[in-house]
Amino acid sequence: MAAPSHSPSSHSPASSSSSIDEGFIRALPKAELHMHIEGSLEPELLFALAQRNDIALPYDSIEDLRSAYSFTDLQSFLDIYYQGASVLQTEDDFADLMSAYLTRAHADGVRRAEVFFDPQTHTERGIGFDVFMAGFSRAIAEAEEATGISTGLIMCFLRHLSGEEAVATFHEAADYHDQIIGVGLDSSEVGNPPEAFAEVFALAKQAGLRRVAHAGEEGPPEYISGALDALGAERIDHGVRSEEDPALLSRLAAAKIPLTMCPLSNLELCVVDDLADHNLLRLLEQGLVVTINSDDPAYFGGYVGDNYVRTAEALQLTTDQVVLLARNSLTSTFAGPADQQRWLDELDEFVAAND
Repeated sequence: MAAPSHSPSSHSPASSSSSIDEGFIRALPKAELHMHIEGSLEPELLFALAQRNDIALPYDSIEDLRSAYSFTDLQSFLDIYYQGASVLQTEDDFADLMSAYLTRAHADGVRRAEVFFDPQTHTERGIGFDVFMAGFSRAIAEAEEATGISTGLIMCFLRHLSGEEAVATFHEAADYHDQIIGVGLDSSEVGNPPEAFAEVFALAKQAGLRRVAHAGEEGPPEYISGALDALGAERIDHGVRSEEDPALLSRLAAAKIPLTMCPLSNLELCVVDDLADHNLLRLLEQGLVVTINSDDPAYFGGYVGDNYVRTAEALQLTTDQVVLLARNSLTSTFAGPADQQRWLDELDEFVAAND
């Protein structure tokens, strides 16, 4: 079982009406493709790191901090997200953060995690690549040796900063390009179209890195098209608003562009008012390559297993649909064909054994 989760906002969990056993869903071999490591900073670890690093927090207790996890939109979340990241100071801090996430992911059946990190959040505070990359790499190696979980790092650029700053960050990371699998684009979406980051994504492509981008969470479907055309995005992170453009939907389906959707995040940030209204199932039924992920699980009340379970309940997913979501996640990784096939074989064996 995954570590106990919380529901920080007024949204209550869906009633337990799915016919699929929760243990089956959690143990199902799967990949997680949309998870910000800084967003897995649980209040308990946040307080521990603040104490370790002698950092004062504007909260009296863990409960006080947790009560602040009630958001009205993406920006209200980002404000507290960046404040929380300030406690991350040393190599050990970043190693502890990554280790805690990978332990939870493994408990949720994750065979492959492709994890976002935000270097600008740290370099702006004077924390260099040599600090956070060393911590991440150590934890990743230890987790793979202990559990077999495979992890890739995706370096994201903050879109509320400029394209020029993203280029500078890309060059600053030059010594670490061999330790990442790709680049992404995140942070405040509205008013920050993807075209501003075309140069840095072109540099990433030249360096042999994969490309993903947040688009269509709060921003319009045009941002999704822009991410595909201007950035060469190979996966779209979120993509909720793609449904507003039938031509875009057809394009995404035909090109088999994965959507890394995050249902509980969309609920907590008021992208949807009720999980039962989420368009994930409609998109899946139209042939899009939809996947389920956790986004910022410490803030949104659930890791990837929780997202699967609550989405299955809310949308009344069938076993075949849940398995398809897991299969989509595995085929959408940036891992090599041999690894993908090994995980798909594990998925098939697991389903057959539980038929």
